[in-house]
Amino acid sequence: MSSVLYDTPGPRAKVRNALYTVGFLVVLGAALYWVLRTLGDAGELEADKWSPFFTDSRVWTTFLLPGLVNTLKAAALAMAIALPLGAVLGIARLSDHAWVRGVAGAIVEFFRAIPVLLLMVFANEAYAMWTNVDSGVRPLYAVVTGLVLYNASVLAEVVRAGILSLPRGQTDAAQAIGMRKWQVMTFVLLPQAVTAMLPAIVSQLVVIVKDTALGGAVLGFSELLRQGDLITVNYSNPIAAYLFVGLLFIVLNFALTGGAGWLERRIRQGGRSSGKALTTEQLEELENVGPEPVTGRGGETGRT
Repeated sequence: MSSVLYDTPGPRAKVRNALYTVGFLVVLGAALYWVLRTLGDAGELEADKWSPFFTDSRVWTTFLLPGLVNTLKAAALAMAIALPLGAVLGIARLSDHAWVRGVAGAIVEFFRAIPVLLLMVFANEAYAMWTNVDSGVRPLYAVVTGLVLYNASVLAEVVRAGILSLPRGQTDAAQAIGMRKWQVMTFVLLPQAVTAMLPAIVSQLVVIVKDTALGGAVLGFSELLRQGDLITVNYSNPIAAYLFVGLLFIVLNFALTGGAGWLERRIRQGGRSSGKALTTEQLEELENVGPEPVTGRGGETGRT
């Protein structure tokens, strides 16, 4: 039986696919054996390289956990600022006023074109030259500033694309019942565009978490990867240290994407799917948030 996308494999195709699978597993096993043997010959699999993570609490209390806290702090601050700022810039790029579109577009294109690492370096120098920010917290400020400027610009394009992906009829229907532009955007377009934008937004939030490592590499910010470097210096175990750091990053990003998936399911259950046409009842509810009705001829009511 065939599907729309592909033909159901026959007996010969099934045998061929099974052979491909076995061949791939053999190659993968050989590559894994070569990696483990190479690490073993270099002494990276010895017990004293890995035991500190299980027997020495200082590895966690002095290095990994403080680095994890700093990573979460920088990422959370950057997310909290970049998300609303990106939404404002994205909506501004859709403004009917040319000067608003021009200013927002210039900001977005400028900061989106500069590497985030360069933005962090510039921010660090700016804080050192023109502010009284303490040198102890300056790397945190610089990392958050760089992440906000770059990711807000990217998120602005995500918001703009999500809104433009909605059918034009949604705007026309809202305007037909007398809703103003800000009401159309707030109560009609943005709620429907959320699910369309959510995967791209989550991907960008994952980028924010990972890009905190740039501050540790260049500015000395004590985030997770920077603390992993200190572990290698104190315990001479780079493979083990970076493996545990990588696992912590994986756990963070899986938690972020898992939470976003739960939120998306809740939004869909609430009926706010992207591009979904509003029902008559929903339009009547939205109509209640419009301007106050005025009395016309014959006692009929209308909206200004």
